[in-house]
Amino acid sequence: MFCWYQLSLLQSTVMKRALFLGRFQPYHKGHQSVVERIAKEVDEIIIAIGSAQWSHDLKNPFTAGERIMMITRALEDLPNVKYVLPIEDIQRNPLYVSHIVSLTPLFDVVYTNNPLVKELFSNAGFKVRSTPLAERHQYSGTYIRQQLLEDENWRGLVPEGVAHIIDEIDGVERYRRISHQDTAIPFPME
Repeated sequence: MFCWYQLSLLQSTVMKRALFLGRFQPYHKGHQSVVERIAKEVDEIIIAIGSAQWSHDLKNPFTAGERIMMITRALEDLPNVKYVLPIEDIQRNPLYVSHIVSLTPLFDVVYTNNPLVKELFSNAGFKVRSTPLAERHQYSGTYIRQQLLEDENWRGLVPEGVAHIIDEIDGVERYRRISHQDTAIPFPME
């Protein structure tokens, strides 16, 4: 027969796995800070790259594969990041949680600051924790993408490994080309 002590020992040996969601366009030092904090609280981390189907536009300049490379390179010294997975948007909020669950390993807790994601996972019975924001005005994807466009101080805002990937894929030049594209999509003439 189990006593409360044996049960608490059993619970303390159970692995705790967290899900951290984001678009990571690009992965930056603010994300890095959050992941390092999460790593102190759990045994394993799943990083889910949202909007994986989008790339080559002003809001989403990098592909899912490029974002996987950025995150993997930036976190190579952090042993409890076990999975970096692309997740396509489904645009159907009632199915969002089951969609994520179907594409990821099992997890115990979700880390996010997105109010909708918090609501959806909480309603589905998951523990949800907010992530502390590190210098949000500076470490925001929007701000960093603007710095990329102007080729300003973006390197100081991303981990060194991310800067190497952006250089490797000629990401600054790509982003400049994207920003100059006409937003109107011409219809074929008949």
